Amino acid sequence: MSDEAHHMGGTAAAPPMNRMVVAVLAMGGFFVALYLFAHNLGLTGPIVCGVGDCGTVQASQYAKIGPIPVSLIGLLGYMVLLLLSFIGLQPNRRGSKLIGGLLLLGSLGGSLFSAYLTYLEAFVIEAWCQYCVISAILITLIFLASIPEAMRLRQGSS
Repeated sequence: MSDEAHHMGGTAAAPPMNRMVVAVLAMGGFFVALYLFAHNLGLTGPIVCGVGDCGTVQASQYAKIGPIPVSLIGLLGYMVLLLLSFIGLQPNRRGSKLIGGLLLLGSLGGSLFSAYLTYLEAFVIEAWCQYCVISAILITLIFLASIPEAMRLRQGSS
């Protein structure tokens, strides 16, 4: 027991492992989305795609929502999840219902959006982008890692 925990009359709680997992996965998703966004801005030249047909997916009308590239939405989404998980790892925020709820809702929203985009790849565009598939896997894993937050929402105080 640390001196600080001893003076507070308890033991220091370990950081929530699921939030550490979310942080690592969100960082991976951030870099995947960053590459795609850099491509959308014309900063990378032709997209490098070892598997699938990333060029077709990225050139499709579904690669943007209005003027906003889907990659920017992913980039911002992963950034928010990364920041929330970092904040939720701080000793005074480990039991936070607000952080837990935002992680759970954010990852659920990201997973549903990603499922829609995966549907578009499979049945509308009829082409696959390996980076989009990687992102879909990462956001699904983030959602799964966020499920323990539902338990935090039912117990403890924020």
